[in-house]
Amino acid sequence: MRNRLIRAAVAPVAMASLLLTGCAAADEGPAADATTDALVIYNAQHEQLTEEWTAAFTEETGIEVSLRNGGDSELSNQIVTEGAASPADVFLTENSPAMSLVEDAGLFAPMDPSTLELVPEQYRPSSGAWTGIAARSTVLVYNPSMITEAELPASLMDLQDPKWKGLWGAAPSGADFQAIVSAMLAIEGDDATGAWLDGMHENATVYNNNIATMKAVNAGEVPVGVIYHYYWYRDQDGTAENSGNTKLHYFGNQDPGAFVSVSGGGVLKSSTRIDEAQQFLAWLAGTAGQTILGEGYSFEYPVSTGIPARDPLPALDTLDAPVVDPSTLNGPDVVELMTEAGLL
Repeated sequence: MRNRLIRAAVAPVAMASLLLTGCAAADEGPAADATTDALVIYNAQHEQLTEEWTAAFTEETGIEVSLRNGGDSELSNQIVTEGAASPADVFLTENSPAMSLVEDAGLFAPMDPSTLELVPEQYRPSSGAWTGIAARSTVLVYNPSMITEAELPASLMDLQDPKWKGLWGAAPSGADFQAIVSAMLAIEGDDATGAWLDGMHENATVYNNNIATMKAVNAGEVPVGVIYHYYWYRDQDGTAENSGNTKLHYFGNQDPGAFVSVSGGGVLKSSTRIDEAQQFLAWLAGTAGQTILGEGYSFEYPVSTGIPARDPLPALDTLDAPVVDPSTLNGPDVVELMTEAGLL
C-alpha cells in the first residue's frame, strides 16, 4: 500500500478545498446575494447553458431564479462551510465528486423519486441523494501528423509507461481531470491509480485546462492529450482553429479512459423553497431541460431516456463506458494521491 498522506492531519473539507475549479465560471466567484423571492442556484455548470435552462424554466413556470456562479470545488466547499445556513436551494455541478462532497456532509434533501425515474441508473447515484443532469465522455485528442491511430495506447492506463514520456498532456489541477482520476480510483484501486499518477508525473506535459491541452496537441507540442469530448466538438462547430489538426479517439472497452462523467443537480436540505427546487430539477431532467441541452451549444450529453445528443456526437450508449456509481467518486482521496505524486 502506498504511503498515503495522514488523513487525521487534514480534515476532508480542507483537503477538498485543494481541488481547483473546473472550466465553468472558473474566473468568477459567487455573484452577489440573491433576492429573497428567487430560487437560489449555486451553479458550477457552464454559465451559458444554465442561463438557457433557467430562462426557459422561468418563462414556463413563473418561478424566478438567481444564479451564483463558481467552480465545482469552490461551491461545494462553500455549501459544506455554510451548512444548514446555506442560502442555496439547488446545487449544479460539472462533475460528480463535488456532489459527493455535499452528499457526504448530509446536506442534500432526498430527490423526488419521479425525477430519479427520468434518468437511467448509470447516470445518477445509487443513494438517490441527487440526480444526473448531463454527461461528458473522456477522450484522447491526437494529432495524426505526429501519431497514427494504430500507435495510440490501447488503454488510458498505458500512458504511465516510460515510452510515453513527453508524448502526452493533460490538466491535473482541473476538476474535470480529477473526476477522471476519481473514476480510475474506483475502477483500478489505490495502488494502481497511485502508480499511474507517478507515471503521469514523469511522462506528461501539464496544461492549465482542457482547452489548453487541446491547443497544444493541435499545435504539435505533444501528440496526444486527455480531455472531455465536448471541447473538441464545440471548436469543430466553430472555426476549428484549436482543433483543426486533430482527431478524437474513444477508448471504449469499459476502460478508465472511456469514463463518462455525470454532471449533478441536488436540492439542499436547508432550502426554504424545497418544492420549487424539486420542481426545477424535475424540469431539468425532463424533456424540456434535456432538449435544451441536446440541441444547444454545449455538446454535452443529455442523460434522460429518449433525448438524443446533438449531431454528430456518437450516441452515449455506444461509448462502452465503465460502470461507476457517481456517488462513490471521491475528490479528497484523489487530491491526496495527486499531491503525493507531485501533480498538485
